[in-house]
Amino acid sequence: MSKLIGVIGLGIMGGAFARHLAGAGWKVIGYDIDAGRNREAEAAGVEIAHSAEAVAETARNVITSLPTPRAVLDTAAVIARARAPGRTVVETSTLALDDKLEFQRILGEAGHTALDCPMSGTGAQAAVKDLVVYASGDPAAIARLEPAFLAFARKVWDLGPYGNGSKMKFVANHLVAIHNVAAAEAMVLGLKAGLDPQRVVEVIGSGAGTSRMFELRAPMMAANAYLPATMRSATWKKDMSVIGDFASGLACPTPLFDLSASLYTAALAMGHGAEDTAAVCAVLEKMAGIERARPSS
Repeated sequence: MSKLIGVIGLGIMGGAFARHLAGAGWKVIGYDIDAGRNREAEAAGVEIAHSAEAVAETARNVITSLPTPRAVLDTAAVIARARAPGRTVVETSTLALDDKLEFQRILGEAGHTALDCPMSGTGAQAAVKDLVVYASGDPAAIARLEPAFLAFARKVWDLGPYGNGSKMKFVANHLVAIHNVAAAEAMVLGLKAGLDPQRVVEVIGSGAGTSRMFELRAPMMAANAYLPATMRSATWKKDMSVIGDFASGLACPTPLFDLSASLYTAALAMGHGAEDTAAVCAVLEKMAGIERARPSS
């Protein structure tokens, strides 16, 4: 296949896709509404287009990585209006299933193929190609794009019909939400018991009690430092709402998830919205009567 690909949205995730693709020898055409993001991508070898429409007119295959449902659907409409033959558009954001289906409808009516391909992994993982692609939609298009996916991810799953990628992402994020709170609860238990938090990270991380979330977030909890964020608490709350609504629509009980959601809400109320989701540890520390000085910036 042609090693030309477009990326619309050059933020934490989309910027990582573009950088890794360019580093792997792909010609990448990118665009973001933020001029700073464009400059960062350009410095990494990405050719910057003047609009999302220009990306779609240039590249047969386009990846979208955007922050809100409105941005995703507006971009779908822009691509649909572009003077271009059938494009394959890979949507990687975490959105409600109805929004993903609307994305597919807009593009399908214009003769384009939409793929639903959310990512499993944080921004920090994206930076080191430690992502998993939950791909769904046209199987031939997924197979054709697998070399591109593997330029920025370590694993690609073809999960079948369009929308299954998002459903699997909801299941994965359900566990991420709970495991992150479990890691915080364990760290606070260690602190309350008088254990050195750095030692807790080392010892628990080496044994049966560890998890990917403990390994990623417990060091931040031990340091009591939640910037820069690998996933902002305010952004995560949006993803939590999507998962909660999805489970509710299926009449599926999620008591542990629901409890974890209340702690993320408390983190926002305590002013941790711009910080990493690991800041739920600070919520539990306050509940436990623990006071630690924040490190100087």
